[in-house]
Amino acid sequence: MSSAKGLNTLTQIKTTINDGLRLKEEDQPLSPMSRLFHEPGSNVYIITMMGCKTKINPAVVKQNLVHSLLRHPRFSSLQVIDKETGSFIWVPTNVNIDNHVIVPKIEPNIAFPEKFVDDYISNLSKSPIESSKPLWDLHLLDIKTTNDEGTGVFRFHHSLGDGLSLMTLFLACTRKSSDPDALPTLPVYKESSYIKFSTVRSVLEMFWNSFVSVVMFVFTVFFLKDTETPLKGPLGVENRPRRFVRKSVNLSDIKVVKKVMDVTLNDVVLGVTQAGLSRYLNRRYSENMNLNGSDHLKKNDFIPKNIRLRATFFFNLRPTTRIDTFVETMKTGKMGRWGNQIGYVLLPFAIGLKTDPLDYVKEAKAVIDRKKASLEPLYTYFVVYLVLKLFGIKAVGKLNHKVFFNTTLWFTNVPGPQEEVTFYGHEITYIAPSCYGQPNALMIHILSYMDKLTFIISADEETIPDPERLCDDLEESLYLIKTSALASENAKNK
Repeated sequence: MSSAKGLNTLTQIKTTINDGLRLKEEDQPLSPMSRLFHEPGSNVYIITMMGCKTKINPAVVKQNLVHSLLRHPRFSSLQVIDKETGSFIWVPTNVNIDNHVIVPKIEPNIAFPEKFVDDYISNLSKSPIESSKPLWDLHLLDIKTTNDEGTGVFRFHHSLGDGLSLMTLFLACTRKSSDPDALPTLPVYKESSYIKFSTVRSVLEMFWNSFVSVVMFVFTVFFLKDTETPLKGPLGVENRPRRFVRKSVNLSDIKVVKKVMDVTLNDVVLGVTQAGLSRYLNRRYSENMNLNGSDHLKKNDFIPKNIRLRATFFFNLRPTTRIDTFVETMKTGKMGRWGNQIGYVLLPFAIGLKTDPLDYVKEAKAVIDRKKASLEPLYTYFVVYLVLKLFGIKAVGKLNHKVFFNTTLWFTNVPGPQEEVTFYGHEITYIAPSCYGQPNALMIHILSYMDKLTFIISADEETIPDPERLCDDLEESLYLIKTSALASENAKNK
């Protein structure tokens, strides 16, 4: 992992971008949120994997990146210490694209290409990006796997921006396969996450839910820890390498449950996640018990009662993020609304085996509805800045690390394109973003692309040695929930 200490050793650099579009007027300081991502326990990288239908042409990719991504100020600037103020600043610099686009030499006819790709991506989590250059890179793997002719792996330090900004910027570098001049189309959901003050009761509920959230947040900072389950990593887990696995399911199956139960897509996804985690933990607990065959037949629920298991669920605090605005940014070099503007909520999961699989979705909906009708994401964002002003960046880093470590996993989701897209002419089969460097052993990221929804798991292998089985549990849970939903619908129609 990289560290702030490594950046502190750099001398102040005075260079400029000489592309005729953007000249440095003054060195801009890093925002507090960007600076936070260099603190111990918060030194997080975002990694985005993509599969391509054709071999990736490095020359074409490099040429296009120079005229798109490199025109964004954050991707052509160093992060260095200002000797006068002692704070981190953005310093524009000349970028050598060959230092950022990595094309490793790969032996032909590798026996297990999928394993090679998985191991390569996992190995990226073992080393930082050198702070002597802008903190991003792109790895192009010229290797044929079962479904892809090539694989690309973007890696960004989280200080460059939040996940939604970086994903939107990535999509600004893509076009529709059906129309090479058209930008991708992101889904627009009618369901709103904003609080609606339609009645006095709704106002009172908002205040009550916010108060409860504040109390639970404070308790978590000081003493409230999640149960030590096979999913919870030890102190220092953020310094371990990660294994990244993914599982794609049909988006239509999610929509079937949504329609039958009259809930949102998020409700269904969280219900499936809750069910999948329960199945996985039940198996892990059963494997740790010394029971003979007859005892296993008598008992099928091995999960301890009253498990406390929570996810840090991240919210984007921007009103809207548009792809075309990022295209304009790359043309003009003007920043616009950029940075790390995220809040989070502590999302409890009810872990246990249910007789009716639909109960997972019902419980998830009840929790999410309470979180929507509260100011918790804004509160956590405000607390970070308040602690920063009163006690400094070190205190903020310790506070966030305490909260994250006392919970079990990170959870986030981002909508992807509704149609197939190309990355500089290369048709993309899948997009899979994730993170490493967080003080949790598990992160689950959700992304929709075309007619698929993909679960992407970032797992510490010492804590979770079989993340592929967790993916299978998520897929099986969706099948059981969809089957129960259809059976319920058929029963109503009789």
